[in-house]
Amino acid sequence: MAKLRSFAEDLIIKRIRLENPWWETALIPPDFQGYKTRLYFELFYRLNTQRQIKRATVLMGTRRVGKTVMLLQMVQRLIKEGTPPGKICFLSIDAPIYNNIALEELFGLCQKALNDRSNKDFYIIFDEIQYLKNWEVHLKSMVDLYPSSNRFIVSGSAAAALKLKSNESGAGRFTEFMLPPLTFQEYLHLKGLSYLITFPDMEDDAPAFPSTDDWQTLNGHFLQYINFGGYPEVVLNEKIQQDPGKFVRSDIIDKVLLRDLPSLYGIRDVQELNSLFNVIAYNSGNEFNLEGLSQESGVDKLTIRKYIEYLEAAFLIKILYPVGINTKKFQRASRFKIYLTNPSMRCALFAPIAPTDDHFGQMVETAIVAQWLHEGNIPLHFAAWTGGEVDIVVVSPEQKPYWALEVKWSNQYVKSPGRLKSLIRYCRQNGLDNALVTSIDKFERVQMQELTFYNIPAATYCYIIGKNSLINRSSSFLFPDVADPVD
Repeated sequence: MAKLRSFAEDLIIKRIRLENPWWETALIPPDFQGYKTRLYFELFYRLNTQRQIKRATVLMGTRRVGKTVMLLQMVQRLIKEGTPPGKICFLSIDAPIYNNIALEELFGLCQKALNDRSNKDFYIIFDEIQYLKNWEVHLKSMVDLYPSSNRFIVSGSAAAALKLKSNESGAGRFTEFMLPPLTFQEYLHLKGLSYLITFPDMEDDAPAFPSTDDWQTLNGHFLQYINFGGYPEVVLNEKIQQDPGKFVRSDIIDKVLLRDLPSLYGIRDVQELNSLFNVIAYNSGNEFNLEGLSQESGVDKLTIRKYIEYLEAAFLIKILYPVGINTKKFQRASRFKIYLTNPSMRCALFAPIAPTDDHFGQMVETAIVAQWLHEGNIPLHFAAWTGGEVDIVVVSPEQKPYWALEVKWSNQYVKSPGRLKSLIRYCRQNGLDNALVTSIDKFERVQMQELTFYNIPAATYCYIIGKNSLINRSSSFLFPDVADPVD
């Protein structure tokens, strides 16, 4: 039998040169030129140009949120700001020709292609890193061995697997950067519609919420965001919007459910997993229990418990657990709410939703929770007791409420705050003197005895959460640990 041949070195170098056209042209490929940057780009760029911290960056995110585009935009910015093009190496690890080649060997081949053995001042980018077995061991070794003037950046779409392995092997060596689906603020930014948002002068004791001069247009785009807005390609491509289900289902959901999660957790019955996810997606924002989910999906309760843990690890869903009327957590929570991390997944699986649909209020609530997920570990819960519920509360470590929110797609509670019986009872029980209530297009502060309700349109509430999350992340994310080892 003839001996099997491995790829010749000259073919691998030829592929490397193909992936790095800026070595010759100082430009990224034409298909990636002209895209607007996401609002997270500046934070990501600053993180990767900090030379004094000897860490690799692990860029994570669900499929099609723009990771590769952002990496190439970083390449272009580096060149524009004076980095020699030959000091930037980019490799897509999913290319078959790189199969089972160690990261250090790939870096060496880049240096050979460039005739540069200096081992310093490089930006080395490995895209789709999950295709290399034990990538985290290779990456940790490179961070330790090479001078701190080199910056190593890896990315991958199998977010659950990346996070698991990054936590296991990358302590003190890796900085994780989660790129989530688009916020509503980013949606408006990419569409060139940020001018719709204004920040009017507010009274000193009132929150500074944004507004607009054109509620009909803004809410029209809020509807578009809920249906199509989580992924940059869908937002910017009207052809894809004609059949978002094909794009999102085949390129995102199916690959996660049928490939990423089964390979990570050894799931054999992917049809069960798919059936469960369909039930959750259709009912996003609803309250669930294991018994009800089992009946609807046909999956046994023990398996469901594992599957929802996997789906949350893959950043497809977010689970909120209840607190009681007194904000105390339940020792055994038999009920919980599940939200899609991106409301447009529901549209992709089923059909676009309209404001008149029965489920629209749940999708508004899903969109709001999705914005809060950009903040990180915000302790979101819902309050529930016999005869009452409050949609979202944030709870302190002492099990006291920071604030409470009732999500409504209606203007009626501006004039009739007394109908918010559960919210009123919860506030009085816990000593809260104010709460938030979303509306369609009414912003008004309503006083009801000792309580103040701030009514704010859902669209502008989503906008301000996204804006504040980016500000907070920018201020806390950089220089998280100045005690990192350096040369």
